[in-house]
Amino acid sequence: MEQNNYTELLQRLDPAKVPAHVAIIMDGNGRWAKARGLDRSEGHVEGVATVRRITEIASEAGVKCLTLYAFSTENWRRPQPEVDALMHLIGIAIERETPDLIKNNVRLTMIGDFARMPEEPRRRLQGCFDATAHCTGLVLNLALSYSGRWDIVNAARRIAAGCADGSISPADINENLFSKYLSTASLPIDCPDPDLLIRTGGDKRVSNFLLWQIAYAEIDVTDKYWPDFSKADFLEALIRFQSRERRFGLTSEQINQ
Repeated sequence: MEQNNYTELLQRLDPAKVPAHVAIIMDGNGRWAKARGLDRSEGHVEGVATVRRITEIASEAGVKCLTLYAFSTENWRRPQPEVDALMHLIGIAIERETPDLIKNNVRLTMIGDFARMPEEPRRRLQGCFDATAHCTGLVLNLALSYSGRWDIVNAARRIAAGCADGSISPADINENLFSKYLSTASLPIDCPDPDLLIRTGGDKRVSNFLLWQIAYAEIDVTDKYWPDFSKADFLEALIRFQSRERRFGLTSEQINQ
């Protein structure tokens, strides 16, 4: 049933208006599991399956970059057993999915405090980064041990260091220069700031995610928990995006001209 549904939705998409960069706050794994009387870790396992199908449909729809908020810096404060289980799951899942990523020409990247990741998932992630480095299709970008404020502070610190050693003049600091010091500047393609931010789970907040980069992103919130988020749901979000007028501070009349 879903196959027929999402195939029809794909045909409704305007290829010229597909967002180049989609960012997703994958929320609701724990609540999905709790509603079914399961351990929270079961929700995270089911969430991995959703990552797989949304990566597939994003690539099929023509999205160039898909950034998934997988683990925030604030998530380190969760109960240690849950953190340990999630870190283990991330490493195992990435290693297991690597052959399919290569098969589908998907390149895996990451933004966040990589050094803070435990040794095992860090090693498995690095293996996938290296194995998919030649892929030229969709960039699947995981935000791990990441927060928007961490990103901005880290950029400011690097710029300040440049000013101190004379490689940057304070007069040269502007939005364009600042953007070059954010973590997303390291993405392997010319990936713009997110055009569309999707949040599952119903909460209407951005949760410290890509605070600088989503300044003009269109926001789409669904009450569905991440494990229930389907290919059709993703395509419907893209279709809603295509119906919106993006003015970037201008008037409708200026846009139409």
